[in-house]
Amino acid sequence: MRKIILSTLIVTLLSICKNTAQEFAKGADVSWLPQMEATGYQFYDTDGTKKDALLLLKERGMNTVRLRVFVNPSDDPQSGHCSKEETVAFAVRAQKMGFRIMIDFHYSDSWADPSKQNKPAAWKDLPFPKLADAVYNHTFEVMTALQKANVKTEWVQVGNEIPGGMLWPDGSTTNWKQLGILLNNGYAAVKAVDQSIKVIVHLDEGDNIEKFRTFFDNATAQKVQYDVIGLSYYPFWVKKDYTETIANLTFNLNDLVKRYNKEVMIVEVGGEYDKIENTKGLLEATIRAVKNVPNNKGLGVLYWEPQGEKSWSGYSLSAWLSDGNPSPALDAFKN
Repeated sequence: MRKIILSTLIVTLLSICKNTAQEFAKGADVSWLPQMEATGYQFYDTDGTKKDALLLLKERGMNTVRLRVFVNPSDDPQSGHCSKEETVAFAVRAQKMGFRIMIDFHYSDSWADPSKQNKPAAWKDLPFPKLADAVYNHTFEVMTALQKANVKTEWVQVGNEIPGGMLWPDGSTTNWKQLGILLNNGYAAVKAVDQSIKVIVHLDEGDNIEKFRTFFDNATAQKVQYDVIGLSYYPFWVKKDYTETIANLTFNLNDLVKRYNKEVMIVEVGGEYDKIENTKGLLEATIRAVKNVPNNKGLGVLYWEPQGEKSWSGYSLSAWLSDGNPSPALDAFKN
């Protein structure tokens, strides 16, 4: 009996250690990947071996993928795709390779970000109550499709980089009451499918403390429901080096946890593809900052489209080289 109890205890402890090791998410938004493959782009390891980009990322320590969803997208490779059907198929593929899954709802037919939060064309003329219903129904439909495909989604973003709100003008931060309703409808739809999924509300400029306090103070006043505060962190876009902004990011991460009693996660980060050592330093510093958030409240760090090599995407903050190899900067995720 003593041997059985001891064996059971060892198995339990090993299971706990395994789960603890998996708690920190290291990964990337790779939503462009199916389109890149469809256009014939080839990915290679450093020895010249042709490989699946997801495998290359996994071999560099990544365990999570983030996939965006557009409502009725075009077939443009750079700014379209990411329909419900494509997202479900890609999530199934990634999960089979052992990746954890995050879904990012843009609530638009194309990119939604701080400069544009355009309604889907099909929702353009809806009165606000119907618009709020559309948010719920679209979210519920996508999440149900993922569940039916046996995808275990761990995180869902309700909106993408929304410091000014979403679904403008109805859900602008000039009308916090309506924005609160939209966010809560997204939250409710996710939880109706799976209560265990963590819902993220996501802003840009992760080192901008006042931006986050202003937004989340208002969200608190409107009783917005969410589980995790998601941050983007791109020193490049504020024309500074990460060494000038990492202290503010670190402070903000800790301040958000204390102020709102929520978990935090860097859901987008990126550095210049042709400044390898600097980008690696940025990633190492960012991962360290999130891991150092007390009480395991820092959940992870995700790179935005590392495989989106510039000759295909035109994007300078990927982490891929012109020969089809992953940048050595991604080795930061191995630790």
